[in-house]
Amino acid sequence: MENFRKVRTSEEEMPLPFPDLPPDVVEMKVKEGSKIRNLMNFAMAQMELKGRRQIVFSGCGRAVTKTITCVEIMKRKLGGLHQVTKVRYKTVLEVWENRDPPPDGPTQNLTVHKNVPSICILLSRDPLDPNQTGYQPPEPQNEAGEDTSGSSAKGLKRPLPPPREELLPKKLQVQVSDSPRDSGTTTGQLDH
Repeated sequence: MENFRKVRTSEEEMPLPFPDLPPDVVEMKVKEGSKIRNLMNFAMAQMELKGRRQIVFSGCGRAVTKTITCVEIMKRKLGGLHQVTKVRYKTVLEVWENRDPPPDGPTQNLTVHKNVPSICILLSRDPLDPNQTGYQPPEPQNEAGEDTSGSSAKGLKRPLPPPREELLPKKLQVQVSDSPRDSGTTTGQLDH
């Protein structure tokens, strides 16, 4: 493969795996190079400013983790969202071109079909069927609007212990011996 370079990649188009979606549902197609900030700005504007009730995030291959990250950010910012997750495989077509084509013939192309994991996540303000495979109910919230999952705003599960006084010695003395048999040897002494 060192004599070939990738010239084109295309994904197999697949319908969304959720029945009964409204025709104007927003699908956020997350790519490997997508910026989470840009995706979230657009998605939040759709849900908050335009009043959308549902949004779908989808990604495949290396974009799967970024897709999940976007969903978790949106669930935390908006709260009360129902979720259905579908995992499947998608076929990706890669076209590779020979860097050193034979002088007397046409350039040779190599076509590779890859099956890569793909994820589609539906977030909805409206209740969804809890019997669907992949359904997750909204996270419970208390009266103050904070989540009750036990984590604080910084993601810590329990508070940090109070600071303790420093356990290191206050003074460290190093002595170097002058005798020839001890040359190059140092001894350390701690003074408390």
